[in-house]
Amino acid sequence: MSEFDLRFSSSSLAETGSFKLLELPPDLYKLFEGAVESASQPGLTIKGASDEDAVLCTADKTYTVRSVVLSNKMLVVTRDPADNPEEDVDEDTTVAIRDQLTEILELVPSVPRLHKLNAFLRGREYDEGHEDEDSMSEDEEGGKKKLKFTYEDARATIQASDAELDRGLRDRRILILKGELRPLALSHLTTILELLLTNLVSLSLPHTAAPVSPLLAALEDDHDIRREVARQVMAWFGRIAPDGSGSEKWEMDVNAVVKEVGLGILRTHNSEPVAEMAFLEQWKKAVGDTFEERVSLALLLGNFLTSTEALSDPPVSLLTYFPSSALPVDPGARFSELFLVRPRWKADEITPFLSDIAIDGKERDKLLLKHARAITEPGGVWYTARAKYNA
Repeated sequence: MSEFDLRFSSSSLAETGSFKLLELPPDLYKLFEGAVESASQPGLTIKGASDEDAVLCTADKTYTVRSVVLSNKMLVVTRDPADNPEEDVDEDTTVAIRDQLTEILELVPSVPRLHKLNAFLRGREYDEGHEDEDSMSEDEEGGKKKLKFTYEDARATIQASDAELDRGLRDRRILILKGELRPLALSHLTTILELLLTNLVSLSLPHTAAPVSPLLAALEDDHDIRREVARQVMAWFGRIAPDGSGSEKWEMDVNAVVKEVGLGILRTHNSEPVAEMAFLEQWKKAVGDTFEERVSLALLLGNFLTSTEALSDPPVSLLTYFPSSALPVDPGARFSELFLVRPRWKADEITPFLSDIAIDGKERDKLLLKHARAITEPGGVWYTARAKYNA
């Protein structure tokens, strides 16, 4: 076994606390290996304000950075940087203690933290009839001027990888207009989608390969829908690709469009429930004969609650709009809200409301184990609260 002479570095006082030991999970280790082999940068970014826990982001994933205290100190040792290479110092046996570590940093896969977008974009909604604004706009409430929030601002402040941020902007229906982020009014989104469906039929265009230009022209000329807005909506709900002849074709994601149209109808029933059969008929009518077979409540899981009007004969199934996106992002607060709404949940009822706070099924099951109690009854497994919540 090799032996070394240890001594404190000549600059050990100045260097105390300047070293951190980061433990890499297997997927990040492979990322570094690939970067070394290709002589490229792994592209890592640490994000977080002073009041936030730090996260580390790759191109497509986010990891929470956690401190793990060590039971024994670890020494960071190298050759003393103050040593003169020309002096007679045995580099093989003499090393200097540069720092002493009592913790390591652990990386844990995390869901992207996109909830701050709501605060940054409040009052910036894009709706029918909106025009471009200057780089400063007037706050409707107080008459104050406030800066626009741009895509680059979001990259710098939102704790998410670039791929997760782009996906989050799409899922939250946020437009990028001249670099500025503008949430699209959901009522206007429903209108645009219904117009797209109508024009596919009236222009006899196939939804699997619809020419983009005629659709954009029809929406702009007949309904004053700006091309850049309509194009982004089409990209959210399908794939736009060159067709090889200099034009572009749109392959519509039928389920995504049908789902959003259904949500547009369901949103009007957030306080007054709607009969399930009446809702389904209205939904089928909105999407038209071509796509009515795709209508299914399974598309809307995590966005509604079911109940029964027991006084009717026979009993009528009712739906109430209840989106998981409006629930707290903190797991404890999320479960508190869910159990205030209902004291008992079946597994298939509660899991859709947890998908956006758990990275996978394993993490979701951990959350259920921590915050809920499973009760097995003849009718199946029910979940109740571990803690008591007062309505």
